[in-house]
Parts: sequence; C-alpha cells; structure tokens
Amino acid sequence: MKDLGTERARWYGWPNTYVFTKAMGEMLLDHHEDNLPIIIIRPTMITSTYKEPFSGWNESLRTIDGPLIAYGKGKIDCLPVNSQTIFDLIPADMVVNSMIMAMVANANNPSSQKIYHVGSSLRNPIHFSQIHEFVFHYFTKNPYIDKYGNPVIVGKFKVLDSPANFHKYMAVRFVLPLKVLELVNLVLCRRFDDICNELNRRLKLVMVFVNLYKPYMFFQGIFDDTNSEKLRRAMRESGMELDSFNFDPKSIDWEDYFLNVHIPGLLRHVVK
Repeated sequence: MKDLGTERARWYGWPNTYVFTKAMGEMLLDHHEDNLPIIIIRPTMITSTYKEPFSGWNESLRTIDGPLIAYGKGKIDCLPVNSQTIFDLIPADMVVNSMIMAMVANANNPSSQKIYHVGSSLRNPIHFSQIHEFVFHYFTKNPYIDKYGNPVIVGKFKVLDSPANFHKYMAVRFVLPLKVLELVNLVLCRRFDDICNELNRRLKLVMVFVNLYKPYMFFQGIFDDTNSEKLRRAMRESGMELDSFNFDPKSIDWEDYFLNVHIPGLLRHVVK
C-alpha cells in the first residue's frame, strides 16, 4: 500500500505521499471556498520550538533531523547535496503563532481566501554548508555516547555534489568492499557475520535517507512569504504584541538555534 501511494504521488509529480496528500487537501478546500472561510498556512520544514512552550521541544525526528542524528551517532558520513542548497526551516512555535495571527487578521473577512507561506528561505536563509558546520561543531564538542559508553568521534560530511557522484562513491567506498567481505565471510564460515550485518544496516540507512530527501538536496527554490510579512506588519500596526506571537524568521540566530536549542532538544526529548 505504501509503495502504491508513492507510485501514485510520483505519477502526478509529487515526490512522496506526504506532500501529495497536502496538495489534495488544498484542492478539496478550493472546491468549497464559496461555502467556507479559508486560510491556508504553508509551513516549510518544521523544526524544534524556538521559545514556546519552551525552547527545543520536539516529539519526533523530522526532515533534517534523521540524517543529523545518524551523523552524530556515526552511522552516516556522506550525503549527495549541494552545499549551497537553502534548507527552508521554521520552528514549530512560529508556525502556530502564524496560524493564530492569520485567524485574528481574517476573522471579520470570511469571504477572503489567503495563503501564507511560513518559512525562512527568503528573509533569513540557511545553507547546508552552515548546518554542516553547526552540526560538526556540536558533536565534536559534545560527542554522542554509544551503548557501550564510548564517545562517537565524527568527521566532516563527505559532500557529493550530484546523485551520480554519490552512487559512484558508494559503489567504490561501501558496496564493493562489502561484497568482498561477504564472500570472505562465507569462506571463513561466517566469522564476520556481525561486521557484515552492521555495514549492511549502515548502507541501507544511507540509501533510505537519500531516497527520502533526494528532492530537497538540490532544490533551488525560495518561497515568497510576502503575505506573511504583510500579516506581521498589519498586526504590528494594530498594536498587537508580536513578541508573544513571534513568527518572524529574521529574529532567528541560526548558529545559536542549532547549537543551543535544536540539537540539544532532539537529544533531550526525542533520541533514546
């Protein structure tokens, strides 16, 4: 069923069922716009809370978090990605604040249909190269402790600038050596079963991440959040206390956010 859903989504030009069903939902709402007051909020990649209910809150690994934590655990050390790709991130509480403010602003105008893009790529972009530096710095200074009580020493990501280069690298660096090791393992009565199984798990994990995030690793688009900026301006002019309902991406210091909020929050609330 999962594979069928993915196949159908890709047939219609969507990379996965998640974004496909979101688009279907918007299409359905569009058919009922004459009977319903509609406001559409389109957040980009949602990350841990910036401030509310407290900094760093999260309940699961989302978007960039899977590769980030796998890297910290020493499970992956390479990705196919353009180092200048902008990762359009927005903290969860800013998404909630934008929803509240949008409802307030449009409460007396039920006939209007507004779409608000809530993200950071236009006003406060962060590139993969920056995320890479922040994550490397964090796990170098605060190494993850494995199940044996040993610190995991990380190196910098091997960044491969095209899918073709990635597959060549994986073939030479992992696939071929693993095939040789599996052959030796058979000859030696499965003496290296544990090593083969661990390497196979790591290889499959990398490929899962690559297949899942491939549409975003080289994505060059920037989302126009003009409506959200107009909303912020209108709320400010009306005397609304925006500090309590902040959804301005320009207020985010990405280095401080990653080092002191997002990564510590993931390790505290999500990673077991």
